[in-house]
Amino acid sequence: MSAYEIDGSFPIKGKIRAGGNKNSALPCIAATLLSAEEIVLKRIPDIEDVRVMFEILSGLGAKVEKLEKNSYRVHATDIKSHEIPTEHAKNIRASILFAGPLLARLGKVELPPPGGDVIGRRRLDTHFLALTALGARVEVDGVFQLSSNKLVGQDIFLDEASVTATENTVMAAVLSSGQTVIRNAASEPHVQDLCRMLNSMGAKISGIGSNILTIDGVKKLGGTEFAIGADFMEVGSYIGLTAVTRGELEIEDAGPEHLRMTRLAFGKLGIRWEREGNDIFIPSGQELRVVTEMGGGIPKIDDAPWPGFPADLTSIITVVATQVNGTVLVHEKMFESRMFFVDKLISMGARIILCDPHRAVVSGPSRLRGGDMVSPDVRAGMAMVIAALCAEGRSLIRNVYQIERGYEDLAGRLRSLGARIERVADVD
Repeated sequence: MSAYEIDGSFPIKGKIRAGGNKNSALPCIAATLLSAEEIVLKRIPDIEDVRVMFEILSGLGAKVEKLEKNSYRVHATDIKSHEIPTEHAKNIRASILFAGPLLARLGKVELPPPGGDVIGRRRLDTHFLALTALGARVEVDGVFQLSSNKLVGQDIFLDEASVTATENTVMAAVLSSGQTVIRNAASEPHVQDLCRMLNSMGAKISGIGSNILTIDGVKKLGGTEFAIGADFMEVGSYIGLTAVTRGELEIEDAGPEHLRMTRLAFGKLGIRWEREGNDIFIPSGQELRVVTEMGGGIPKIDDAPWPGFPADLTSIITVVATQVNGTVLVHEKMFESRMFFVDKLISMGARIILCDPHRAVVSGPSRLRGGDMVSPDVRAGMAMVIAALCAEGRSLIRNVYQIERGYEDLAGRLRSLGARIERVADVD
């Protein structure tokens, strides 16, 4: 196992290009199974979750070739297996994304329960209810076994706006007979990326970016070359990091059209940035101060399905709030275990009251001290990195495998911006 050794209190400064959206890359990789023709994917982040997805894809019989950094060619002409290996499924929640395309392509799939971040209950019911509506049969005997003689389009109302369930349903529906309408669909940028990729392969999907998707089934899909969009979670992380280290940063190709709610939330903490085309610039010298509500009320930052504030950024904005003058309530509505990492911030000197599993009151600014921490998941781990980089003294963050599932070459990219961070072997 590896760890990060961090010396804090050094400002971030420089220029960096936003990486590709991890949550776009994973469904787009799974979607290559829907065609027997060549598909080239670009701007794919070099992270652990992506590597596992490609390993699963290769194990199913697809040919995967790395063309250059962040660019891959996939040829899924001969799919030899419909079974997802347990050792891969348990390491990555996105393994569930192979259900839709394998069902559409082969008419069957065997899937062990997926793993992933332990941030609360993450139900799979929505996936199977939607796939069953299209004509799939589902059996559970230690693993999920799905089969179908024919998928037929239906008018489906999802019982929750689940991102991965929407993606699975879309991938199954594009090769179904007739028309499928998905209501209460997730509309996040990564869902949009998947739909645009499928359309470039010959699918007929309309309503992209809304919560009603209409899919007219086609008999087959062709090849394509597709570049995924910017990772707005990574961009949000770098915005917060720059602000609390009192640095300045230019983020190229940042996808600012997907940062409007993020801008509003960070704006409540006095953080601003400038936009020039597709780039953004976070200036130094900002006054980090909570903007109270009309009448002097304490503001609330809460997550919600898109286009609301992204749940994955609640961990990030919580640690940012510890360095801001004033009090704010962070309300994480979607996952009941995500906020439990704040005890690590409290041990570093943060003034946080965890009201319940979903709500934390943060008062700042607090002088943070370096500490010894263990990353529980991708975003909490990144929040710990941000805390360590603005803290006084040295910190050690263990289990960085979890962080590197979502951030490409994090230590190297941060060092290029002036951070004092080293990836070291973890010694107990």
